[in-house]
Amino acid sequence: MNKNELALQMVKDSSITKSDAIKIIDVLIEIVTDELQNNGKLTLVGFGTLKTITKKKKKGRNPRTGQEIEIPKKTAVKFVPGKKLKEIVNK
Repeated sequence: MNKNELALQMVKDSSITKSDAIKIIDVLIEIVTDELQNNGKLTLVGFGTLKTITKKKKKGRNPRTGQEIEIPKKTAVKFVPGKKLKEIVNK
């Protein structure tokens, strides 16, 4: 499902217009992005938690040459599914 399909589903399941649905999606994305950018986290009980994690620098190998390279540390986004979501997906 992409953004447009999500907006259409929101229109179908509620009484909002497609343009309002797209605005809501855009605002949600902006809020989540800002929160994660500030090393915060977003928890939606039953659905899951989005948070940032820091991955340590590590050694790796160039798959073409086999030469050892250093992979720098980086920040990544992690999603931890909630209990209810896990139960629904694993039926």
